[in-house]
Amino acid sequence: MKAVHLVEATGPEGLSLVDVDEPVDPARVVVDLHTAGVSFPDLLQTTGGYQMVRELPCVPGIEGAGTVRSAPPGSGFVPGRRVAVLTTGEGSWQQTVAVEPSNVFALPYVVSLSAGSGFLLNYLTAHFALDERARYRAGETVLIHGAAGGLGTAALHVASALGLETVAVVSTGEKERIAAESGATHVVSVDGWKERVQRITNGRGVDIILDPVGGDRFTDSLRSLAPNGRLVVLGFTGGDIPTVKVNRLLLKNISVTGAGWGEYLKTDPRYLQRQWQELYPLLGSGALRVPEPTLYPLARAADALTSLSERTAVGKVALSLE
Repeated sequence: MKAVHLVEATGPEGLSLVDVDEPVDPARVVVDLHTAGVSFPDLLQTTGGYQMVRELPCVPGIEGAGTVRSAPPGSGFVPGRRVAVLTTGEGSWQQTVAVEPSNVFALPYVVSLSAGSGFLLNYLTAHFALDERARYRAGETVLIHGAAGGLGTAALHVASALGLETVAVVSTGEKERIAAESGATHVVSVDGWKERVQRITNGRGVDIILDPVGGDRFTDSLRSLAPNGRLVVLGFTGGDIPTVKVNRLLLKNISVTGAGWGEYLKTDPRYLQRQWQELYPLLGSGALRVPEPTLYPLARAADALTSLSERTAVGKVALSLE
């Protein structure tokens, strides 16, 4: 079968399309993947900048979707079932994977395989940030930086499904359109965003900020929080890792918290299934929408990653494996 190997930690150019043996593991669910998601951690992995460094060569990718080829008894899965998967050590940028049953999720038929391939990582991260870390309350307002990217659009969809008002911060007119289509209550340009937020909230500020960008807008984010507001750090796609002068936290009783979803699962593996039990009904009813990703063929995996590094990607990016 075809797979992508990371052979050198030199960025996207370190990827190579290879032929490998198909997996055989009677204790795992074997899935023929239709599509595999592309995420910012994959980009970091190609440069050796991700916190979990893997031995090379390795197959990148954390998530995908396809149909079950075989499954062990008692797993709850049967051949032909449409599923999304989270891979661990084996990577998802290959045509067939063998996955622990706990990391396989039946997809509602309203979600296509291509959309489902990029659902788990971003949507579960967004839900974790709002639910477990920010402890959202009904009627609150959430500001989302980088709101037209894969994680940003997921956060907009999740927040909308949870009944929260949203403010999307984006950098271009095209990204304004994407954020609006993703259910944003308000869309503002990154230029002058703090002043716009103050007008939208009548000077009060927002209750929650989800920030996967970091960089030089971080201090203005703190200033844009309402009393008792929470800023949730999700990453640093802007490049620079900001610091906090903690006296700012005292002024309005605000807080800064991190949302490391993958690390949290190591301490509470059952949380993943609790999340799925909450989100699956929202998916099935259509309250939680999953848009189609931008698809690249497997042979152009490097181009898919480059779209993330150059911040030209709009919405989720995925690789076609068929």
